[in-house]
Amino acid sequence: MSDAPENKLRLKWSGLSHVGKIRQNNEDAFLTLSFDPQGIRYLGKEGSGDFGLGDFVFAVSDGMGGAKSGEFASRIAVEKITKLLPKGMRVAMSGLQAGQHELLQELFHEIHKALAYLGSQYEECAGMGTTLTLCWISPAWLYFAHIGDSRLYYLPQGGALQQLSEDDSYVGWLFRQQKINEREARTHPQKNSLQRALGAGHQFVDPQLGSVGLQAGDRFLLCSDGLVDGLWNDQLTRLLQEPDAVEAALSPAPRLVGAALENSGRDNITALVIEVEEEGTRCHTP
Repeated sequence: MSDAPENKLRLKWSGLSHVGKIRQNNEDAFLTLSFDPQGIRYLGKEGSGDFGLGDFVFAVSDGMGGAKSGEFASRIAVEKITKLLPKGMRVAMSGLQAGQHELLQELFHEIHKALAYLGSQYEECAGMGTTLTLCWISPAWLYFAHIGDSRLYYLPQGGALQQLSEDDSYVGWLFRQQKINEREARTHPQKNSLQRALGAGHQFVDPQLGSVGLQAGDRFLLCSDGLVDGLWNDQLTRLLQEPDAVEAALSPAPRLVGAALENSGRDNITALVIEVEEEGTRCHTP
């Protein structure tokens, strides 16, 4: 048996949200924080850190409902995350049976209940809802929960881009069944019609749950649908792995948002990129 210590991992992240070229307000929101049983620490739009800070949470939400209610809905989701996850971690560390997926499922239910209540009590909040794609990252694993059509992509070192999240729409189902291709999904007239979301008049919520083991060199991208309205999957891969000299001068999230804005910009655009590296090294950016 080898006595060599296991390589410890650290994270580097960058996030950016833009209103786009047409919308008057930004209904997207993203969150970067670290937390332990004692509480949470908000992180900046860009930064790096190891797990001495605690576990990490990264999330993207895209509100809906018209006027300002969609913007309000996405921020309610973020607020609930900051309150419930430290509490859930305290329960888990006390020895009670509460795994990451169970805690994430409870979190999504609590956000859904809050949005449904406000929608039923206040006329201006009727129909208010939000998508939510959330990653809880521990020293060895990324756990995720998802509902709606915001997305989580996984780009392993030397591998192909994978969409881990499933779009909660009829068009998303058609694409997963290989009945339509990426281009047909992009132009389908029902592409923005969601079958599931938090709030928005839905009676039940059943988030998609999953996990990925972390390795140095992994990249993860959380984004709203406005980003992929302007970028194809091969463009996402190139911008993350092989940017040109001008693009490489930018952090990954501004690089992606800028390209999506140039190509489309019809919707709010949000990107949040997480890079995994070994302690003592720097994430490689070509």
